[in-house]
Amino acid sequence: QVQLVESGGGLVQAGDSLRLTCAASGRTFTDNDYVAWFRRAPGKDPKFVTAIHWTSDTTAAADFVKGRFTISGDKTKTTVYLQMNNLTPEDTAVYYCAVASSGLSTKPEDYPYWGQGTQVAVSS
Repeated sequence: QVQLVESGGGLVQAGDSLRLTCAASGRTFTDNDYVAWFRRAPGKDPKFVTAIHWTSDTTAAADFVKGRFTISGDKTKTTVYLQMNNLTPEDTAVYYCAVASSGLSTKPEDYPYWGQGTQVAVSS
């Protein structure tokens, strides 16, 4: 079983950048794993942001983050990053990383392993 810990959130101004980190423990990511970032704004359901296949580095991203957010993995550290540029107040949310071994999915219910989340707040 894998444990996930997110870090790197904070309070920033519109236009700023942040890099979120998702560190895994318990087991390393495998050839079957997709690591995804979701976010949940206050009062709303979790929304898919982006995902990466651990070994091929194939990625997928929601339209609203294309060109601004980039997901990447460091195989020496079993860590996945989310680089977020040109942040806007609409990006304010708790950001979660999650792992699925059953294929790429944008649905939260398809990811059995989740971290505790890291808060991102963007002021205008």
